[in-house]
Amino acid sequence: MSQAILEGTRVISLCSGIAGSAAGLQLGEAGAEVVMVEPPDNPARKQPALFAVLNRGKRSVVLSLENTADRQQLQQLLASADVLLHDFTPAQAQAHGLADEQLAADFPRLVISAIGGWPQRHALANDIPHETLILARLGLLDEQPAHRSGPAFIRMPFANWLACWLCVIGVMARLLARQRDGKGGIAHTSLAQAALVPMTMHWNRAETPTAAFAKGLDKHIPIPLHRCADGHWLHVHYSPDKSPWMAAALSELGETEVARLNGLWPPSHVAPNFGANRAIIATRPAQEWVEHFWQHDVAAQIAAPFGDIYFDEQARVNGYVVEVDDVQLGKTLQPGAAWKVHPPARTGASAPLMGEGNAALLDALVEIQPTQSQDGPAPLPPLHGLKVLDLGAYLAGPFACMLLADLGAEVIKVEAPKGDAMRRLERIFSGTQRGKLGVALQLGDRQTGPAVEALARWADVVHHNMRLPAARKLKVDYDSLKALNPQLLYCHVSAYGASGPRADWPGFDQLMQAACGWEVEQGGEGQAPMWLRFGVGDFFAGLSSLYALLLGLYERNRTGVGQMVSSSLLGATLLSMSEAVMLEDGSLTPVAHMDANQTGLSDDHRMYQCSDAWLVVVALQEDEALRLRTLTDGQPDAYFSGLSRQVALDELARRRIPAQPVLEAQMDAFLDSPEHAAAGLHAHYGHEVYGDMQQIGAFWDFGDLPLSLHRPPPALGQHTRQVLESLGIAGSELDHLVSTGLAALS
Repeated sequence: MSQAILEGTRVISLCSGIAGSAAGLQLGEAGAEVVMVEPPDNPARKQPALFAVLNRGKRSVVLSLENTADRQQLQQLLASADVLLHDFTPAQAQAHGLADEQLAADFPRLVISAIGGWPQRHALANDIPHETLILARLGLLDEQPAHRSGPAFIRMPFANWLACWLCVIGVMARLLARQRDGKGGIAHTSLAQAALVPMTMHWNRAETPTAAFAKGLDKHIPIPLHRCADGHWLHVHYSPDKSPWMAAALSELGETEVARLNGLWPPSHVAPNFGANRAIIATRPAQEWVEHFWQHDVAAQIAAPFGDIYFDEQARVNGYVVEVDDVQLGKTLQPGAAWKVHPPARTGASAPLMGEGNAALLDALVEIQPTQSQDGPAPLPPLHGLKVLDLGAYLAGPFACMLLADLGAEVIKVEAPKGDAMRRLERIFSGTQRGKLGVALQLGDRQTGPAVEALARWADVVHHNMRLPAARKLKVDYDSLKALNPQLLYCHVSAYGASGPRADWPGFDQLMQAACGWEVEQGGEGQAPMWLRFGVGDFFAGLSSLYALLLGLYERNRTGVGQMVSSSLLGATLLSMSEAVMLEDGSLTPVAHMDANQTGLSDDHRMYQCSDAWLVVVALQEDEALRLRTLTDGQPDAYFSGLSRQVALDELARRRIPAQPVLEAQMDAFLDSPEHAAAGLHAHYGHEVYGDMQQIGAFWDFGDLPLSLHRPPPALGQHTRQVLESLGIAGSELDHLVSTGLAALS
């Protein structure tokens, strides 16, 4: 078997949360040796299914960081390591002897990634790093629609999963910079930055916005989740009107009745006959509809119960579900790797027994030898010099390429002369495009072939999320471009994965949420399913593709050989189900369900409505829960409803019960906040159409290495002439392409 990409890399993990533990899993499955350092009473082991998934393939060392001798052993472990992962606040890290400055002095080649609650330069950096508290404080619980008015609890820990991907991307970017510069350093991120990833679609401001930009996308737009005749719910993406059954039914209803049914609902941006579709879909069972839609290229999925996806053929054949014989749980089905590279991911064996690596690892340690830090060249962004050709559309592909630009790559976005399909949703489009040079060029035409070939020869990386049959038709598939550029790294994001019966089917974030059970869980017990508005599947897929791409780049630096790497919406969304595994008897390990009112998971972890506003309590420790019950006399709803929010928060703080206000309508407040600005969470630039533009800023802190956040999203065709002429396309040839509609200039 060929050497795994990160074989020979040692990772020390001091993580207790999902994000850091999952980051260790990703690095381990790329070949790294991951040593989890856990306390003697590790609370993570109280969630056996989640622990089994997140820690498979790792080695366990038990150390108490309160003990001087154990801290010294940790220092010796770090002397042997390439990467340190931890999820301590800055104050906790300082207390454990793990402050950035000290680590950099002691271990100059060490890559350090901390996943805090908030960025380390933020005023809230030392607050309790719990996702629900952070979502409440940012105002994101108010961004999710509910069955009732007001904010909604969010069942999926999406910020933790996004933070996992940000962490491993940051680590890989630092490892690549270490190859260039000869030294390590920090690659920090946070749950708050991860939570803001999907808000790039929504939280943008402009000095001179167009009407479409100013409108944005309202959270109350109806989502095409339709109840079928058998009571199951079906999520349909885009209009199903041309499918034979739907077309016949619409015709039978007639224009007057179709208009009446449509008038019962607000307009939908994805389905012009939303109301009529809803009435028609209610006449047949869900399975009949979904099979019919699939036969006619309509993207649809049944909103399945949590866990059903473990039996899905498409998930199994792509390795998104794997069999693991766990030492505690026995034979299980678990989420597998969400990405494909060569050499391939290696599914780890059982999660370790506590302390099973103490003897072998600690006995082999040697005394720490002082290392002299060497001054290197002037600091450059981690991916400075990387050349990226972005052929993607919608969200997953373009967002990944935007982050490559943030990390210092030069990114050229190619879109059709009529524009990316997402340009009509201007604010969403802008949130995935900053940092790029924009070229408007028609792919697949003989006359534009020389320009496309020049772009392919220029690029180190091609990235896109179009369906592969379309890529082959346009002659931008891997085989076509590899013939022009043999060292090319080609990264593809699919909907359902590269193999299996649905390999080339259309798919969208909403459908993966439906298939993986998250829409059922977000709806609340006994309620209709609900889409999690944050587009998490798109962002999971885009970020996991970026991790695969950086692994491929790391491998190419070693071998000189390019390759095709990939990820998918299905694989990346399925990984977020790691809190439950399928046991040998076919049963699913228990999961916590949200209440019917969509306020939370238990009295100790939920939102409460006070007399004037909402707050959220996260009393997950036994002593915190006891203090909450004592305070409220076991009647928390009655207690909080009789108090103003500020009075309630003051009393909760006095009793050391973790809580936060559930802030609402926060876009402007976020973009006006000096605290967020000081932490690097804002980005400003001038836009050709919108004037001064403000967006969400940095997703990482690399310390001495800068990010590149200075270039606004491109207007359509803004850089067509600049880019193509720099690649040798004559001005007269370009003018001809423009005159024939095969290229466009802004």
